[in-house]
Amino acid sequence: MIPIAKPQLDEAEIEAVSDVLRSGIIAQGPRVTEFEQAFAEYTGTEYAVAVNSGTAALHAALLAHGIGRGDEVITSSFSFIATGNSVIFTGARPVFADISADSFNLDPELIEEKITPATKAIMPVHLYGHPADMKIITEIAEDHGLAIIEDTCQAHGATYNGKKAGSFGTGAFSFYPTKNMTTSEGGIITTNNKEIAEKARMIRAHGSKQRYLHEMLGYNLRMTDISAAIGMVQLKRLPDYIHARQRNAKLLTKGLEGIDDIECPVIRENCGHAFHQYTIRTRNRDQLSDHLKENGIGSGIYYPIPIHRQPYYKELGYNDSLMITEKASREVLSLPVHPGVTEDNIKTICTTIKEWSGSEC
Repeated sequence: MIPIAKPQLDEAEIEAVSDVLRSGIIAQGPRVTEFEQAFAEYTGTEYAVAVNSGTAALHAALLAHGIGRGDEVITSSFSFIATGNSVIFTGARPVFADISADSFNLDPELIEEKITPATKAIMPVHLYGHPADMKIITEIAEDHGLAIIEDTCQAHGATYNGKKAGSFGTGAFSFYPTKNMTTSEGGIITTNNKEIAEKARMIRAHGSKQRYLHEMLGYNLRMTDISAAIGMVQLKRLPDYIHARQRNAKLLTKGLEGIDDIECPVIRENCGHAFHQYTIRTRNRDQLSDHLKENGIGSGIYYPIPIHRQPYYKELGYNDSLMITEKASREVLSLPVHPGVTEDNIKTICTTIKEWSGSEC
């Protein structure tokens, strides 16, 4: 089986975790601080606040910006459910704009028409590792006095005009095992705003700076030193991981060139795609997925049901017409691109798809 995802772990991570266990400091401690500093440096931001999941990072980032009941946040429905849910957790309302067909990210031309007096933030999703159009989004946010909260859960190492995703506004990353790097479970918030960083730290620790003194409502969102130790090893390897993903993506695109009913990923100008996923489009997605499975090749559909079409969101009254989002949800299929995929694996994947399509091998 060629799996759709596979965390890259070896003795270095095992030894790092063993060192933490031997130290006796297994909750949040010095390894978390070390990891925060290293990740902030990597993303080119002043501050990083480690938490226990990507969802927690999104939630805490929104709260740190004062997002709450009666507010609106413009974002994408073509994403994992946590994107919308994190807004609802605060008491605010996600407002969904449609996406661009090539990048799968928010279409900047459709954002301004969604802005109302209740709008407090724009939350672009750098889906699959392709950065959103941050130049235009930043201009819109500045013109309307809105915060930018980047859903960078899939975009570790992605760049826009040479600048890392997660450094344009307040970033929220996930370290789930399928991501470009992992801490097992975990997340992190990145920002250049000292006040936002301080609020995020309080939110993750029951609203306190000082033990047993709680100045605001908070949660237990802390990352452990065990997770941070894994993260430090993974972060050092992240550039190599991304290079491998980009190499594999190029080989896949070359191998799939010219196949009928297959659209390969597009990389927009001035964008550094981190290829969390290599996502093609095909009108016969389910048939191709079944064929790959029959031949021992994993694939993934991210995402078959947009957030605004989920049952819970229908109960909330969502009935948006997002034509490009809904078309993409019927056509997207992600192929293995992670660093564990070999060149021979890629040849197998491409040959299997060609056989399915009836193209010449």
